[in-house]
Amino acid sequence: MAEVTARRVWTGRLRYAVIALAILFFQLLPLQTLPRNWGAPDILLLVTLAFAARRPDHVPALLVAAAMLLSDMLLQRPPGLWTGLVLILTELLRSRARSMRSLPFPLEWGFVAIGIGAITLANRAILAILLVPVAPMGLTLTQLAITIVAYPIVVALAHFALRVNRPAQGAVDEFGHRL
Repeated sequence: MAEVTARRVWTGRLRYAVIALAILFFQLLPLQTLPRNWGAPDILLLVTLAFAARRPDHVPALLVAAAMLLSDMLLQRPPGLWTGLVLILTELLRSRARSMRSLPFPLEWGFVAIGIGAITLANRAILAILLVPVAPMGLTLTQLAITIVAYPIVVALAHFALRVNRPAQGAVDEFGHRL
């Protein structure tokens, strides 16, 4: 039984890493050459938060940091800032995962939405303080709203397609620790 649980955790970690690489691959494809008037949702952030809220054992901090730092480098963002903010939010979700297990989905969505809003505005404020050029506020707010609205879709896909669901109330890992 312990081997099955350990294998499930490592399979979940590998699944997250492959999904993160696939998302980055599709973000780098030159599908549209003209700039848009709206910001696309940050799918990598949504997948990371869905995994962190539902199965925190599948997204250890080192894996999240590696995926987000790679996205910072490939998407030409200031390296480490967005990574650190996302890592703070995922660790907050990880620490609240046991208490969020019994919450209905709208409350989970609200908690994640507040977190996304906080890290987005913190990222923008830090970049502005450091005099780094930032996107127009309308574009940032559009991306924030679309990202928050897309969270239930990502959670539904993760739940039904990838079987990333919350552990049962009394579930334990291979060492007997409560999940």
